[in-house]
Amino acid sequence: MYPELFKLGPLTVYSYGFMLAMAFIISSYILTKEVERKGLEANIASEITLLAIIFGIAGSKVFNLFENWNDFLADPFGMIFSAGGLTFYGGLILAILAIMVFLKRKKIPFLYIADAASPSLALAYGIGRIGCHLAGDGDYGLPTSLPWGFNYENGIVKPSLMFQGSDIAKNFPNGIVPDNTLLHPTPLYEFLVGVAIFFVLWRLRKKGYHMGILFMMYLIFSGIARFFVEFIRLNPLLLFDLSEAQLISLILIVIGIVGIFFINRFPDRFKFVSAPIKQPSSKHTKK
Repeated sequence: MYPELFKLGPLTVYSYGFMLAMAFIISSYILTKEVERKGLEANIASEITLLAIIFGIAGSKVFNLFENWNDFLADPFGMIFSAGGLTFYGGLILAILAIMVFLKRKKIPFLYIADAASPSLALAYGIGRIGCHLAGDGDYGLPTSLPWGFNYENGIVKPSLMFQGSDIAKNFPNGIVPDNTLLHPTPLYEFLVGVAIFFVLWRLRKKGYHMGILFMMYLIFSGIARFFVEFIRLNPLLLFDLSEAQLISLILIVIGIVGIFFINRFPDRFKFVSAPIKQPSSKHTKK
């Protein structure tokens, strides 16, 4: 694992932060192209990306602090300013709310932009997970004997600490999981699934679906992927032996299914034609 990629004098470039920046840059480029294709000005994509960065990171951090409340109380400053510790669904929810408010002021339907953003969202999530893998920030999975198991002993969250006091640790001598134990590289699984979802949505984006269908597909696909990967990851179980991420995933899946049904049932409610992009005027014209 490589929590730190390299140093430039006093500046340290962390792998997680670097991959997070790459995720925003690449997804912003893709979103810009899609926004232009759908007849809107490119600056809309830039403003949405900025909102996603600010509220996405803030929401991810806040949700993570709630998930690890005892650790937060023990070391509030360390938890707030740690290099890792971001919860994707928290960032997604808060970013969506902020973007909805922004688009309402612009008089642009949220689902119109959500469709354009869906492929880039899936890809950005996958790229971000590469950062989790390189940092070894605790998003890895349970011990495994599979040949592609990874050693996360050099990560910022050691397996001995991650599994401390869990049922998994009881299967190891003295109740301690050795740091060099091979684990499921769940961030890599999610990267591969994120890329797959991106390509599926990218191919479907020009199929002429009603507004909102592509976004509902994104909710279903990403929800299913996250729901199943949680079974091989250590997270607190909240309800029906499911983790917080699994419960949120089920909610997103249901929203996606109901959304597709509702949109197809009442397609006239989901129509939007963007105004033509204004061309810059010129005082000097050729005769």
